[in-house]
Amino acid sequence: MKNHWAQIEERGIVWGMDFLLKVYLLLGRKVLQVFLYPVVSYYWLLNSKGRAASREYLQQLANYQGNASSNVSWRDSYQHFISFANALIDKLAAWSGSLTLDDVESHGREQVVKHLEQGQGVLVLGSHLGNLEVCQVIAKLRKTIKINVLVHTQHTEKFNSLLNKYAESGSLNLISVTDVNAATAMMLQDKIEAGELVIIAADRTPVSGGGRVASSSFLGRQANFPQGPFILALLLKCPVFTLFCLKEKHKQVIYFDHFSDQMKVSKKQRTAAIQQAVDAYAKRLQQYCIKAPLQWFNFYDFWQINDE
Repeated sequence: MKNHWAQIEERGIVWGMDFLLKVYLLLGRKVLQVFLYPVVSYYWLLNSKGRAASREYLQQLANYQGNASSNVSWRDSYQHFISFANALIDKLAAWSGSLTLDDVESHGREQVVKHLEQGQGVLVLGSHLGNLEVCQVIAKLRKTIKINVLVHTQHTEKFNSLLNKYAESGSLNLISVTDVNAATAMMLQDKIEAGELVIIAADRTPVSGGGRVASSSFLGRQANFPQGPFILALLLKCPVFTLFCLKEKHKQVIYFDHFSDQMKVSKKQRTAAIQQAVDAYAKRLQQYCIKAPLQWFNFYDFWQINDE
């Protein structure tokens, strides 16, 4: 039986990242690079399942792009982990205020801000590609913008606690959930009606390991995606955008892309509408994975269809 992503142990990453974060704050990023490789090497060697999942993803990506003859090596997987470690440091930079507007470039932000300035809340579908936390920097452009990010408590509690030790107070609010249910929807409805931004990752199945998932083609193979974010889009009746924040040439580049207007469908059409939305999201995620292959950080068997 294969493990659900939420059951994968953090296995040393928290203490390692705590050490790296302290080095970063005290001595800066250049000095940090000296310590980065030993810590990542330790975690990479210890995490055999993560290594295997990394190689599977990178090989699937190569196959999808027509490079089936190209063999993904352990070195490629190691570079994937190094990219992950650097992304975690970028999270700290965003949370601690070290990341400034000069470090960030955005595309499509104006259309999102326009809705918010009109008092219309927006639902944003994020992912584990790049860094969602960089949005905190964008919020500095408009002091009135409030950002709510849904995080899965079971998997991220230790790391979020670590980040909170160093975080500056700001307009980003973490909301811990284990699944998207009626109570979650009612609470988020209040956020949307208040003209706030709600961000939820749409590329991991529910922590419960079962329930509402939809299968869709991703990089040429069927994979499960959560229905929850798309059910929310139907219930909240607000504009929906996708968000991908990628590291490009030492800058954080944020892409806001319109996904849908208010999703209004009858109960009879709901199942088909959700499947259509999942397919559209999977296709868009795929496009951005091709754009930045080493920045998608799902180190588990993503293509397992059965999560029992």
